Amino acid sequence: MARSAAVEPDAAAPARERNRTRDWRVYLLLILATFAVYSQVWHFEFVNFDDPEYVTQNNHVRAGLTWDGLAWAFTSNDAENWFPLTRISHMADYQLFGLRSGWHHLTNVLLHALATLLLFAALKRMTGALWRSAFVAFLFALHPLHVESVAWIAERKDVLCTFFWCLTLWCYARYANRPAAGRYLLVLLAFTCALMAKPMAVTLPFVLLLLDVWPLRRTNRLAVLWEKLPLFALAATVSAVTYIAQQKGHAIQSFTSLHASLRIGNALVTYFAYIARMFWPANLAVFYPYSHKLPAWQVVAAGAILASVTALVLRRFRSHPYLVAGWFWYLGTLVPVIGLVQVGGQASADRYTYLPTVGLAIMLSWGAVDILERWPRPGPVAAAMAVSACSACVVLTWIQLGYWANTELLFQHAVDVTKDNYVAHNNLADYYLSKLRIDEARREVIETIRIQPGYAEAHVNMATILRRAGKMDEAETEYRVALSLQPRNVEGHSGYGALLFSQGRINEALREFWEAVQLRPEDADGHVVLGRMFGSMGRTDQAIQEFREAVRLRPDHAEAHHSLGVALLSRGRLNEAVVEFGAEARLKPDDASVHNNLGRLLASLGRLDEAVAQFSEALRIKPDFEAARQSLAAAIARRNAAGRP
Repeated sequence: MARSAAVEPDAAAPARERNRTRDWRVYLLLILATFAVYSQVWHFEFVNFDDPEYVTQNNHVRAGLTWDGLAWAFTSNDAENWFPLTRISHMADYQLFGLRSGWHHLTNVLLHALATLLLFAALKRMTGALWRSAFVAFLFALHPLHVESVAWIAERKDVLCTFFWCLTLWCYARYANRPAAGRYLLVLLAFTCALMAKPMAVTLPFVLLLLDVWPLRRTNRLAVLWEKLPLFALAATVSAVTYIAQQKGHAIQSFTSLHASLRIGNALVTYFAYIARMFWPANLAVFYPYSHKLPAWQVVAAGAILASVTALVLRRFRSHPYLVAGWFWYLGTLVPVIGLVQVGGQASADRYTYLPTVGLAIMLSWGAVDILERWPRPGPVAAAMAVSACSACVVLTWIQLGYWANTELLFQHAVDVTKDNYVAHNNLADYYLSKLRIDEARREVIETIRIQPGYAEAHVNMATILRRAGKMDEAETEYRVALSLQPRNVEGHSGYGALLFSQGRINEALREFWEAVQLRPEDADGHVVLGRMFGSMGRTDQAIQEFREAVRLRPDHAEAHHSLGVALLSRGRLNEAVVEFGAEARLKPDDASVHNNLGRLLASLGRLDEAVAQFSEALRIKPDFEAARQSLAAAIARRNAAGRP
């Protein structure tokens, strides 16, 4: 017996080594496949939907990693949510990459790939089923429904939260295998990070209870409930914080605007729609408009199907427990975003399926194996089916990714595959306005207002188009309509202010610009506009105050530095003005006129060496810049006259 005991470990060693090699091959294949499919995002731009709020126009993010920024990340409820780790990740990206969008996209892809590896590792550890776990991971990595979460920079919160979610699963698998305080603390820490990346992670303790039933089969029900109490307490706290933030941000639709029966009906239809999209991922869009006229038959049919599936999986609980775990994973993780508490104007969103469809994938993977095991040779059939499914996902995901290359492609596709998509039309109008493609912008705004006459943003866009066309009376009417619909519309107030200013209605314009700044005090551009308004009225000290605030909010705002420099110059504060023009020159190093202006100011202060350097730089950038050439000659002559080489 002693001899047998000594031999067994050696005999098992080659098998363990083969298993480890096989596992690592799966890891490698997963990460290579993910990066191969998502490689095209390197060339993608930021889009005009949430990306400005999260990154491109966010002063805190554009300051990089700073102590003030970290404090803001943990205390801010901007974007009607609390997700400090997501904000910090955006800051880190800006610190490293600036506004080079490809790198921001690749960060999302990396987090998605790591989450995929952790999902596979956790399922493999819990179940011991290599290929079934690998299939779930491949579906997660490559399914076109997940493109929105990965290819949209503003959805960093999805991929970051899921990374920590899957890390929590892996830590919990270790803890369940051998409970210990240290291992439990790792579970708690990973879950806390998931919550701080996106509040949707509040359902994770519920999922852990499901996994206790299957595949972990932890039979001490009181113990598994007791150990989840700290997790549920954390989830409840973050749920309360998120609800308060969304209420303060006016993001939650009231029950008077969306009746409870409509919410419930939409939730039932959406539960079914997500399943349909998983198995037939066609006509996917960045925004699905909320329908206030759901056909009763759709609600009844969806409810009946969901109830039937629930009854079926409960009946099969003893023989096929993975059906219960997978189904209630799907149902439970969608609860925060299914629309019972409606946030925003979308009826559904593909990004909401990022984690929930893992439950459906588990049902599919384990169920398919159970069915195929009744066949004479199940292995080759299962492999062929899995390869076919993954290959189809690769092709569809590659195609779907292409629509995310820029704003125009993204929202034109949404218009093409949905009906009456007023948000898509209006975002196209925003894009066309930014590119000065006025006729196309007008077409999209008209369509938006036709679909949704009460959409304030569309009236602001129409007013902007009319103002640029010189139709001031009509533009004023549109601004008034927009502000009556949405009194807190910042662009409405600032645009109306610009119109009033152009008509010489100075006091009225000042009131609108002031209101815009009060509504969005962290908008550096708003402070610059208000400062220029004060400057035009001769209120230079107030102008300087606004420009300084703009520079404080956004140290990389070249126009704010320039305006502040001009205001200081008018007050005779030349040395302070030099500092601001110097900052402008550093931010616009290839602008010859900026260097020339700075050189002239330095020359007036007698700082001739510095002036010569600025004039020389202006001529290096623009060799035919005659004014800079003359200024350089004059500065050199003065320097020589003063006896300096």
